[in-house]
Amino acid sequence: MKSFEDERLPPLSLTHELMGSLARLHECRGREQLYAQQARQALDTLKEVAVIRSAESSNRIEGVEAAPNRIKKLMEESTGPETRSEQAIAGYRDVLNTIHNRHEDIGFSPGIVRQFHRDLFKYTSRRGGDWKSTSNDIIEEHPDGTEVVRFETVPPHRTPEYMEALHERFERAWIESDVDPLLLISAYVLDFLCIHPFRDGNGRMARLLTLLLLYKAEYEVGRYISLEKLVEDSRESYYDTLYASSQGWHESEHDLNPWTDYFLGTLLAAYKEFEDRVGELRTQRGAKTQRILDAVEELPDGFKTRDVEDRCPSVSRSLIRKVFEDLKEQGKIKAEGRGPAAVWRKLDD
Repeated sequence: MKSFEDERLPPLSLTHELMGSLARLHECRGREQLYAQQARQALDTLKEVAVIRSAESSNRIEGVEAAPNRIKKLMEESTGPETRSEQAIAGYRDVLNTIHNRHEDIGFSPGIVRQFHRDLFKYTSRRGGDWKSTSNDIIEEHPDGTEVVRFETVPPHRTPEYMEALHERFERAWIESDVDPLLLISAYVLDFLCIHPFRDGNGRMARLLTLLLLYKAEYEVGRYISLEKLVEDSRESYYDTLYASSQGWHESEHDLNPWTDYFLGTLLAAYKEFEDRVGELRTQRGAKTQRILDAVEELPDGFKTRDVEDRCPSVSRSLIRKVFEDLKEQGKIKAEGRGPAAVWRKLDD
């Protein structure tokens, strides 16, 4: 809210480095859309991994952990949550899936924020979806046991007012389009965390809302790469930049640059990992395709699918079928019969 005193985001200096990061991210978004058209199967693989890492890392940042095999089963919904940690992970999974699958239909309002928080806690005994009723200042505990208030959050009685104002100002700036959406998202997340509107779960909510807003800005890297894992891996910088940019926030005298630089840097790291992973998967897929082609060439006429599977044990049947279909369309082979029992005949060029 305090970062949106007017549409210029006054606490933010548009440095050469910041503008360069934005330019690179615009280019990354263009390449991402190209990959979505050309490497769909590779992206499906990335999505499966990202959703598990996101739920695992975002909860682990808050000290919520579970065994990897249990997390995998929870994400696949092949088992129900049994412990408090698993309940938290299952709630995160549900909100994460809602955002991934329905982001185009989701509005952005304080009501949606409260609904997400309710769903985040729906498997626990704690009621979610209500603004905080007690103070929840950010406390730093020293090794000797003493505690220091690191940041005074918005008091409970003003939280509804601040959240309404934050969303009104954010929406106005978003519609007017005078400021790059990535800068608006970064500022929103900082303000959300400074308000700290819920008793618990604010960090997890901030990361989920980041994903939703990135979708709305047409940056979909969070579908394929776990932003939460990148935050976990850079946890010290995450907290340090939040602290630096929150100083003076109540008086609207804070400096958005430390947090914004971190935010954009995390997105750039996500896109680098995304492009590296897609390249690796496409290379692996190309090598496997070549093994199938070599097997077809080496086998005598009248081979079956299982003959190729025997020669290529690490290759999936779905990829073998796809290569067969491609060769069929190219007029190089034809099938006699259907299904696994089909006999494939080689055709003269």
